[in-house]
Order: sequence, then structure tokens, then C-alpha cells
Amino acid sequence: MTNPAIADIILSTSRTHGLVAVPSGARFPQAQDALREAGFSPLPGGAFAALPHQTRAARATANALVHHAHEHGASITISSRPYLGDIGSDIAARLPGDWSATVKTYPRRHWQEDLIGSLWDSGDLLKAMLHDHVPCAVELNNHAGTELLLIERPGHATGYLVGAFATEDYDANWEEPNAPRSIVLPAEVDRAARAVAHTFLPNYRRALYQRRLDTVMSALNRIRPEHETLQTIKASHRPGDGTPHAGSRLHAQMERAFADHAWLSFRDVLQHAPLLLARCRPTASPWPQDAGALSRLRDALADSQNAWDEFNALRAELYSIPADLSAQEWSQVRSTLGTAVLPAIGTWLADSETFERQARAAVPGGHVALSTPSPRLLTTSPALPTPSVNAHL
Repeated sequence: MTNPAIADIILSTSRTHGLVAVPSGARFPQAQDALREAGFSPLPGGAFAALPHQTRAARATANALVHHAHEHGASITISSRPYLGDIGSDIAARLPGDWSATVKTYPRRHWQEDLIGSLWDSGDLLKAMLHDHVPCAVELNNHAGTELLLIERPGHATGYLVGAFATEDYDANWEEPNAPRSIVLPAEVDRAARAVAHTFLPNYRRALYQRRLDTVMSALNRIRPEHETLQTIKASHRPGDGTPHAGSRLHAQMERAFADHAWLSFRDVLQHAPLLLARCRPTASPWPQDAGALSRLRDALADSQNAWDEFNALRAELYSIPADLSAQEWSQVRSTLGTAVLPAIGTWLADSETFERQARAAVPGGHVALSTPSPRLLTTSPALPTPSVNAHL
């Protein structure tokens, strides 16, 4: 990372706030003191502003700032760009839908590290957040699950970078293979907004769709070997083989163990598959005969809804109180939920290739290889973070 001044005031102009200052550096409170004494008022997000009504007042404010900054040992940097908060608001107003822009400041460079885990990016934005001090950023939110991060492009006098945060249902984002690439935005707001709307957001939606599809297929591929083993053992102990009672007990024990393990993966199917199925149009694909299989898959999800609702209710309750269930009790909870969705698991495993074929044909806004399903064993995903106390679910 670059090494910012011990106490710095980054000064820019704003059409709505007048002079805007962002305090920065290891001793940024000294910069804040200088700004207050010079007549600046705090803005939401951590910046300060002074709104001189006349040229003479603006000159007096600037002189006062220079004086108080010197007294507090703070340097002043004049930005070549307008206030980033204005740029973010202007871009948000030009994007399709209802977008908001929220300014965030990171006076100390290690504060921005809190964003790294939630960024979903494979381009220059992530590199900048890792290696450069970014004193100010803007979060763009459409309040429908899409959040973007806008920063000034480091090392350049003009231009910006925009990239995406991961959706809230994903937390393992480091080197995630589907991560969209952040893009460079021009200084002109109209062109920047068009680049976000027509280039970045379509790429982001395709990447998120592909990530959901990989998540579902990986979950099914994790379940499949144990499911096949269970079915083989059950088939080898049919009634009349001379050990009906022992066989029944074995089946029950193995099925409970399978349900316990399978739930951990099948919940990914319950979470992400509905969004993928909603885009599938078999009659518009080369395989209209797949309609029956997709109908079975939808019915299987509907039959699993009660278990999914119970899981989410239990998870919300457990996050609101200290975890106090033993490992055995957690296993029983998972086994109960998994047992409830065993028929759905069987359906999804049986029709998984049809699902993947249709889902790949329905990728948003792009040409896809319709005839090439993924292999049973997908590329290894990044390691998951250390589980929390409630990760047993």
C-alpha cells in the first residue's frame, strides 16, 4: 500500500456543498480539528464541507484552513477531481432503477481492509483496495441485492473505477473464478453511467448467474457419490435376503447419516436454484422435451419449502441467542431437515444434467455453448472461511 501523510486534508469542490474536505492519515483527528476550526461542518460519511456564498468568503475560508492546518500539522492536497460524492450521486441518478449513493471515508488505510472480504472483483478495483490508500469511496445500491463500489482511479488525474460487492448469500469471494472484472469509468458522468449500465451491470449479472449455477452443480456433485452408495447398499439388502431386521436398521442409520451430510449441500440448491429455474424456457431452447424434467424440479423445490422455511427460522433464532446446542443435537437438526428433502434430492440428482443444460441456455444476455455440460467434478472452489459458532447448520 502507498503511505499517506500523517495528517492530510484532501480538498475538492462540490456544486452542492461548496468546498469539501476529506481528512486522511494516521493522525487524521488533527486534520478534523483544523477543519472544524476553519468553519467546516461534518457531512454524512466522514467528509467536511464549507459553503461560502461569495468569492471573498471562499478566499477567507481557504486562508483560515491553511492557517489551522499548519497549526495542527496537517498538509493540504488539492484534488483535480470534483467531490466523489457528487459523482456517485450523479451516476446513481442515471442508472436504471432506484439507486442510492452513500459516501464512505477511510482516513486510515487499514480501515478499507474491512471491504476486501465482501468485494467480488477480479480487476483493478480489488488491486487498488489491496495496495493503495483509498481515502474516499461511494457505495451504489439498487436496494434489490446489487451493490457497487466507486473510487477515484489511483495513479491517474482523472477517471474512476467501479466494481461489485458480493451478494449477501456469499462470503467466500477471494479469487472466486466467476468474479466480474471492475471497469475504468471516464470523468464525464453521462458516459460513466452508460458504461455502468450497459457494460458493467450486464457482465455482473452474467457472472452472478454463473456463480449460482456453479454453486448448485457443485452441491449436487458433492451429494451424488454418497447417494449412489446408499442406493447400492439398500438395493443389496432387499427383504428375503435372510437379515431383514439388521438390514432395516442399517438402512435407517445410513439414511440418517446421509440426510445429515446432504443437508449441508442441498441447502445451496434450495437457495440458488429457484432463481436459475425462473429463467429457463425449454420451449425456446433446442430441447423442448426438457419441460417435464423442469416441472419435476420445480415441484421438488416446492415440496422442500417447509424444510427451507424451518431452516431459515431456526438460523435467525440461533443468531439472536448464544449457541447452546451440542454437536450431536446439531446433527439431529440437520438429519431431520435432510430427511424431509430426501425425495427432492433424488429428483434433482436424476434430472441434474437436464437442469444444467437448460440453465446454461438461459444465461442472461450472452451466447453460450448450449451442448457442453460441465464435468461431474467442477473446478475446486476457494477455501471457506473459518466457521462461526452457528456454522453447524
